Amino acid sequence: MNLELGEERTAVRQLAKDFVDREISPHVVEWDRAEDVDRGIVQKLGALGFLGLTIEEEYGGCGGDHLSYCLVTEELGRGDSSVRGIVSVSLGLVSKTIAAYGTEDQKLHWLPRLTAGEALGCFGLTEPGTGSDAGSLTTRAVRDGGDWVINGSKMFITNGTWADVVLLFARTDDAPGHKGVSAFLVPTDTPGLTRRTIHGKLGLRGQATAELVLEDVRVPESALLGPEGKGFSIAMSALAKGRMSVAAGCVGIAQAALDAAVGYAKEREQFGRSIAHYQLVQELLSDIAVDVDAARLLTWRVADLIDRGQDFATAASKAKLFASEAAVRAANNALQVFGGYGYIDEYPVGKLLRDARVMTLYEGTSQIQKLIIGRALTGVSAF
Repeated sequence: MNLELGEERTAVRQLAKDFVDREISPHVVEWDRAEDVDRGIVQKLGALGFLGLTIEEEYGGCGGDHLSYCLVTEELGRGDSSVRGIVSVSLGLVSKTIAAYGTEDQKLHWLPRLTAGEALGCFGLTEPGTGSDAGSLTTRAVRDGGDWVINGSKMFITNGTWADVVLLFARTDDAPGHKGVSAFLVPTDTPGLTRRTIHGKLGLRGQATAELVLEDVRVPESALLGPEGKGFSIAMSALAKGRMSVAAGCVGIAQAALDAAVGYAKEREQFGRSIAHYQLVQELLSDIAVDVDAARLLTWRVADLIDRGQDFATAASKAKLFASEAAVRAANNALQVFGGYGYIDEYPVGKLLRDARVMTLYEGTSQIQKLIIGRALTGVSAF
């Protein structure tokens, strides 16, 4: 792998950096306190092509490779993980899955709108009673003539109250575990689908996280995405790539923590000189810096494997595991550098720590990533 980004990728990275510094960073504290990101950011993301990365141009995308996608996702994570989540879910989990498994009609109907920021997608897998054990989901879709009727509920759905379409996973037969699960594209204005915003989150406070309830939601046969009964494998494929996106966002969090801590250490004076002179402060900074570099390289490796068409699932789990835990360490160390000021939301590191903490939980907990890695090493399933 050549670690030189080249002119095109460097330009993409700079475009994302400038966008974050101009359109996101000045509003982060306000959005966090209000628990609401300005919805206008979606159209701006679409206008720059950030919601169409890796999607073919004939469907409204702008092409590009997965390393470019990681560079953009990292910058968005550096600015505000709530905004990064909009892109990771709508593009990374929904648009890419439609591009991979959708019919031509499904692609033409949804992808141009999603990539332009005219519509958003959400990923309806997690339920109130099934998190890590996603194969035991209970939402059910039953055939009724030429339609499907869906009943159930979903929990902790990113973009849930903003989305125009749900990539929904439901049980379509009585096969045990994941074997009876199918995937559907359900417009959110379908009668019987209600959404409730989840407030009071520790982090990602500006992100539209929701509970979805489906009561006799009727969709046509054309809403089925991919073959009937193959929904779980579709979900796992989406999440494998999604873990790369989360890892890249975590690199952004860790980079933001490093930038803030180094800047503060140079300015803050104690005992007659800046705290950057003190070796124990330098130790905190160096620990963050090593975590940033290691997490970034693990993430870039996943992108390189995907772009070369090689197996990447285990590498994605390694990157997600390390980068998410590293982001927590980085933000925590940065807060230690700031001391008491780090505990006040005028300064960035408290929010970075709150946002980082959920990264070890969603799209597969750290413990699930270890099980995936362990299974790859031994060939023995823990399930």
